[in-house]
Amino acid sequence: MHNKPLICAPRAGIGAKLKIALSAHTKNNKAAAMTIILGVDPGSQKTGFGLIEVTANRHRYITSGVIRLPTGALPARLDIIFKSLSSIIAEYSPAEAAVEEVFMAKSAGSALKLGQARGAAVVACVSNGLIVAEYTARQIKKAVVGTGAANKDQVQHMVKILLKLPAAPQEDAADALAAAICHANSRQGLLTMAAPSGATRMRRGRLT
Repeated sequence: MHNKPLICAPRAGIGAKLKIALSAHTKNNKAAAMTIILGVDPGSQKTGFGLIEVTANRHRYITSGVIRLPTGALPARLDIIFKSLSSIIAEYSPAEAAVEEVFMAKSAGSALKLGQARGAAVVACVSNGLIVAEYTARQIKKAVVGTGAANKDQVQHMVKILLKLPAAPQEDAADALAAAICHANSRQGLLTMAAPSGATRMRRGRLT
């Protein structure tokens, strides 16, 4: 019997396709001036999540935390990631998600597990109708800190400053919030450049 997860409550390359999707999404969404973004830092042992509300150039913190996974078979842990994120999505109703891409691992086995955890997170978002964008760790760090070589402490500090938090979030939650901030900044630029063309239809979920 598997333990329940402990939720601590509180790619490059999407380019023009994401611009088209966001433009269409904005035109069709009466509440488009305010968007809730879910950031996800996937992992097979801990998966961080963070939600922010974006209005124009302003970011407001909603909540964040970590899905702590029990030891045991990987399929059961993937199921927990999927169900936990689905529950969070149902509660907070984000419209878009930003998921960090897999960048490196200590071994091939670790990379495989991390990739599968990330897949479970992406499927949870897609199956709940979210637009999903993917960013590398360097992109996220550069967007939040100003350099792609930033360390964990710098990311936590800047997330605290940018979201006006009383204390720095836990490491995995901070990474997830940083992904959400990165996406918020990217989507704002893309929405500004988006042409008012209805020729291309929007697709929900991961843009392909």
